[in-house]
Amino acid sequence: MARIGQFAPQFDRRVSTSMSDLQRSFAKAKLAKLPSEAPMPESMNEDAWEEDSSASSVSSTGTLVPSPTRQLFARAGRRQSSHASLSWTDFFEQELFFSEEVGNIHITHHAYLTPPTDKGPLFVMHHGAGSSGLSFATCTEEIRRILPKAGVLSLDARSHGRTVMTPIDSKIDDKAPSTAAAAQIEASGAVELDLSLETLSRDLIYVVRQTQAKMGWEILPDIVLVGHSLGGAVITDVAKNGELGVKPLAYAVLDVVEGSAMDALQSMEMYLSTRPARFPSLSSGIDWHTRSRTIRNTTSARASVPSLLYEDSEPTDPARPWLWRTNLSATKPFWENWFVGLSRKFLDARGGKLLLLAGTDRLDKELMIGQMQGKYQLQVFPEAGHFVHEDQPAKTAQILADFYRRNDRSALVLPPKVADMQASAAMKKGTGASGGATGHLK
Repeated sequence: MARIGQFAPQFDRRVSTSMSDLQRSFAKAKLAKLPSEAPMPESMNEDAWEEDSSASSVSSTGTLVPSPTRQLFARAGRRQSSHASLSWTDFFEQELFFSEEVGNIHITHHAYLTPPTDKGPLFVMHHGAGSSGLSFATCTEEIRRILPKAGVLSLDARSHGRTVMTPIDSKIDDKAPSTAAAAQIEASGAVELDLSLETLSRDLIYVVRQTQAKMGWEILPDIVLVGHSLGGAVITDVAKNGELGVKPLAYAVLDVVEGSAMDALQSMEMYLSTRPARFPSLSSGIDWHTRSRTIRNTTSARASVPSLLYEDSEPTDPARPWLWRTNLSATKPFWENWFVGLSRKFLDARGGKLLLLAGTDRLDKELMIGQMQGKYQLQVFPEAGHFVHEDQPAKTAQILADFYRRNDRSALVLPPKVADMQASAAMKKGTGASGGATGHLK
């Protein structure tokens, strides 16, 4: 993709044939304010800036399109010039850690929670590959604004965020394991990586049940499952298997479908080789995500990106000590497992269904047929990139809130049964079985 400075001559030739002198002067004045060159990280070549919607459906590193401004979609009222990180406490009430032993591995699961109140629903969020539970931070804030009684549980999957896997004989502090410690242990090869769909689905159910126990809920609140990219495959699998019983009211899949995801696998390795491998600072990592438009909302980037990186204590490049928390290349053996059969499971699972996409080009044949048959709700945000919930948190939250209301069982007022209506009428007339008794008493 041509860089920003190269757009001006082509644009000027176009406007010269169709605009008035006043319009041309206005356009030139605007172009003059743009930088002549969009700075590019040293480790990226020009191909890394090209938009690839299909690849972004697999990777939670997003759709790459250069932006002429650094904070184009930042929320009003926040300091748009800052790339300082935001804390999870700005968006969630609690941080949870649950430890368990599976085989020869000790796992400390990590999640963020804002509990529901007064019989409100619980939105259970699962992020995409390479991301973390904090990718739903800004969306959580907006959901709570619309549905004050709603709760949100957003977890970190294995090898993501602060969820840690260690050998049983060398576990680390379960109370607050650091992202750096988790990444370094896994990078050493001390534990075998297992990110199969079956394992991730099991982990999600485990975290939900452990949260229920910790919060002292006798029964689970009504649940809306929400998954982005890989997370969409996980929550669909959980909904299809029905292991949470009747509590899931509905499930929402964000920007992933089987067809485009499978097509994108061919270009994933090339994409991963073009993104920066290291960053000089955490703020530069946030800056890269917003400038490349991987995440188009600066507030969301400031909340989520810090959980995607960690500072190496003994870096091979001291000038760039910040590394990716998740080694996405190592997840390659699981890519097909994540998405094969996704469309059929999405259509067949019980409950309300929502598919939220960044473009209709992502729909495959099976989903197109299902949409024409009215089997699910489809919403498209063409102005968003792959991270629809981060790029457009308020709009996403509104769609999810409306989706919940549409599937809320407690809001249903069912008509009386015919037999009950007949019995009531008989009682009033003093006839029928119960009416005979009443007549006898008279």
